Amino acid sequence: MSIKEDIPAIFLAQLSPRGLEAIQKTKDFVNDYCIPADKIYYEQLSEDPAKRWALTPEITEKLKKKAKELGLWNMFLSKHYAEGGGYTNLEYGLMAMYLGRAHVAPEATNTNAPDTGNMEILARYGTPYQKEKWLKPLLNGDIRSAFLMTEKGTSSSNALNIATSAKKNARGNLVLNGFKWFASGAGDPRCAVWLVMCKTSEDKKTPYNNHSVLVIDAKKAIATGKAKVLRPLNVFGYDDAPHGHCEVFFDNYEVQAEDMQNVYLAKDGMGFEIIQSRLGPGRIHHCMRSIGVGEFALGRVAQRASNRLIFGKPMKDRESFQVAFAEWKIAIERCRLMVLNAAHKIDLGNAKLAQREIAMAKIDTPRTVLQILDWCIQMYGAEGVSQDTELARMYAMSRTLRIADGPDEAHLGQLGRAEVKKFPALEKLYQSFETNVARVAKL
Repeated sequence: MSIKEDIPAIFLAQLSPRGLEAIQKTKDFVNDYCIPADKIYYEQLSEDPAKRWALTPEITEKLKKKAKELGLWNMFLSKHYAEGGGYTNLEYGLMAMYLGRAHVAPEATNTNAPDTGNMEILARYGTPYQKEKWLKPLLNGDIRSAFLMTEKGTSSSNALNIATSAKKNARGNLVLNGFKWFASGAGDPRCAVWLVMCKTSEDKKTPYNNHSVLVIDAKKAIATGKAKVLRPLNVFGYDDAPHGHCEVFFDNYEVQAEDMQNVYLAKDGMGFEIIQSRLGPGRIHHCMRSIGVGEFALGRVAQRASNRLIFGKPMKDRESFQVAFAEWKIAIERCRLMVLNAAHKIDLGNAKLAQREIAMAKIDTPRTVLQILDWCIQMYGAEGVSQDTELARMYAMSRTLRIADGPDEAHLGQLGRAEVKKFPALEKLYQSFETNVARVAKL
């Protein structure tokens, strides 16, 4: 099937020939290599607790080599960055739609979270030293990273609540204290750098300038014993080894004075600006991969329905199944149009100008895909909740996206407040309708 049949017609004219070629290559790479490699990946993942977090499946590096040969590498970093693949957010969004179909595909192409967001803000805000030390090996796929923001016992979607502190002591060293959790990627043995959201000031007059993002050498910090990766947190029973979603504890960890010039990303007090620039495109990436998950699940159900007899009749021939399947195809197309529209609007300006579209996509896509997965599991019956299909794992991962990068409620609140601000203009418009009745009646 031509790649153009997968792309909404309204966006075709916005794609470059090079972009179309990369989208086709991505689809073929995922179908031919990544989906079959998922099974191998989980077979190679050690069940030995001593090795599970110390080794990574061999198939990953082989896939990375193949992806580099195909030119499918770092496609997420838009053409605004010299370090990127030179594609638009719209073009990468369409690639991500396929990457979401296989667990190994994002890492195979170096487009996996949280590295994508971390690389983007290092590219945008990093010093020459930070780019050489951390961004370059991340872009090469030689190391991994983690973003430490979420904290236990507080609403971390509002960064004003972030309490992990970084304060200078008498010797001029920066001292970190606090507890982070759900630090995705911190369990990976290749994780070499943490980007840590910290409170560095207590100025009540400028609360949005009180936080900074610090670039911390993870292995150096752990070696001191003053920064510890305490444990991985399970998500619906999945530990996501060797990646992990970890608890990290800072107990008077000191950044030496001589390293101070390299620890702040951009500068002290820019934490809010940095995380907002990080999250906008990242939400689009998550949503497009989610659409890939939903489409993959529907494909699995199509296979199941063609071979499962219900009272002597294939499930696919039953009207109730056909109607439900059609409804989910409509739902996923709605999400696709919404997300691609948000990606295109980012390309036309920046993530800030597309806040409304990003919020809508972030709210609707994960919950719609979650509903699709729930139905697909139901169509499989008991097998759907077992390890013998991908559906249960996909469900667990998709459910977290309704919390990750801001819960539904935060985005709904933001969207609602923005829409209410438009009410005076709408009221004025409708008043003009009434006052024009007499004028129109005289026509």
